Amino acid sequence: MSPAQTIILLIASWLSVALTMLWGILRIARRHRYSSPQTLPKKPMARPLRIAMAH
Repeated sequence: MSPAQTIILLIASWLSVALTMLWGILRIARRHRYSSPQTLPKKPMARPLRIAMAH
């Protein structure tokens, strides 16, 4: 393997890892964007449905 190929492979590997980490961070940030209490609308809690069953 020539030195030029080694350097290109090293740069391509580094970019691959950097883009993967960036994708992961953006994915987590997007998931937790609406987690603050001010932005979440309050929904009334639904009561559980109780079914009377004869034994």
